[in-house]
Amino acid sequence: MNKKPNILFIMTDQLRGDSLGYAGHKDVKTPYLDTLAAKGVDFERAYSACPSCIAARAALLTGLSPEHNKRVGYEDNVPWDYERTMAGELRKAGYYTCCVGKMHVYPVRRYLGFDNVILHDGYMHASRYEDVPYYENQFYCDDYFYWLKKELGVDADSTYTGLDCNSWVARTWCYDEKYHPTNWVTDNVLDFLRRRDPDQPFFLMASYLKPHPPLDPPEYYFNRYINKDLTPPYIGTWETREYIDRDGHIFDSKTGPLDPELIHEMRAAYYALITHLDHQIGRVIQALIEHKLYDNTLIVFSSDHGEELGDHYMFRKSRPYEGSCHIPMMISNLEAIGINGKAGMRISDVVELRDILPTLLDAAGARDDEHFDGVSLLDVIKDPERKVRDYLHGEHSYGPFSNHWIVTSHDKYIWLSDSGEEQYFDLESDPHELTNLISSPGKQERIKYLRNCLIKELTGRSEGFTDGERLIAGRPYGPVTK
Repeated sequence: MNKKPNILFIMTDQLRGDSLGYAGHKDVKTPYLDTLAAKGVDFERAYSACPSCIAARAALLTGLSPEHNKRVGYEDNVPWDYERTMAGELRKAGYYTCCVGKMHVYPVRRYLGFDNVILHDGYMHASRYEDVPYYENQFYCDDYFYWLKKELGVDADSTYTGLDCNSWVARTWCYDEKYHPTNWVTDNVLDFLRRRDPDQPFFLMASYLKPHPPLDPPEYYFNRYINKDLTPPYIGTWETREYIDRDGHIFDSKTGPLDPELIHEMRAAYYALITHLDHQIGRVIQALIEHKLYDNTLIVFSSDHGEELGDHYMFRKSRPYEGSCHIPMMISNLEAIGINGKAGMRISDVVELRDILPTLLDAAGARDDEHFDGVSLLDVIKDPERKVRDYLHGEHSYGPFSNHWIVTSHDKYIWLSDSGEEQYFDLESDPHELTNLISSPGKQERIKYLRNCLIKELTGRSEGFTDGERLIAGRPYGPVTK
């Protein structure tokens, strides 16, 4: 047995924090993830502070807040130059490090400290434009697409379905299930376990693209949901129909579809992708058991951000509402690092992606409390009386939807920085943010406190969002702070 525990980090893309069986979802079935949760610790109030793919992964891989990792929105083709990264620090701690699946960094093949990357970033326009250099073109540098063409011919592509990578349009996968990118990641994870060095501990990041669009589950999984009576989207009384009426017929709009049948298909396909993903994670768990690695492997599970999925008439992410920014996060098999008696524990403190890196370093015996904004979550696991943080500041540059927010274990304050609009939600009594209480007489003292927390967080920022006493709306908000 290795002196150090192995670490398996299962990463997903665009998976809502509520769309899992163990989270109490009425429709979605996830038996293998439910198993990991039952044997581990679930962080019920986990968030992505800048909820879109690139920005979220910057927080994850650096352990830094959006302000400090300089990713406060989505922007392609910005080089990733960081002194410390998750894989790099674990390499220093004696681990062989490998990522299978999505990285979404730039340059596309930058390893960021990993010893090996078997890459599939998913269908991305930025890597497909005709003026992209050949060595950065997705069909050449993405290992999955390169493999798919070798297997099925030069014209093989996930776009054969006609679906876009940011679209709510749904249909079944166009090839045999074994060619689906979710299966491909699992196949390569299992191959890594076959050929690993048995004398060196590993850090393996199984980074799945799904349930991020295209919404293209294999037929078996789509059929499990398409004929069910699914829970409808949550629509806040504060939301208007301005955008859905204008954009609800546009396949890749920021809104969901107008057509009820298309809404149902969207949700059925999304849930189908989750159950498909869950079953593939089941293959990984079984392989760990058969390789006699399970007992010595810490397993961590999370997602980069969520998906609004029609909530408040919106689709995709980046906004400050629960569907977009609330994510799953769990740590299972803590016995591998000598922490016993925690199975089934649920922690309601607010945690964030930045906390995963310092947590893994702590688990690896290389704790570092100096260089990261995140904190080790092992502390609160060992001592539930210990608080992780009082609140979390989230943000995202997003044009007229640009936002800042303060979230706690029971409520959330939102400031839309372009318009200056404010919102306040009591998440304990209103978990789906149906009622904006910003004008409620009984909440004004609490709102003032949270507003002042945001002013404190934004004081000194180059954008000029505050003068230290009040919030200033309408300030330019570029994707990357300087």
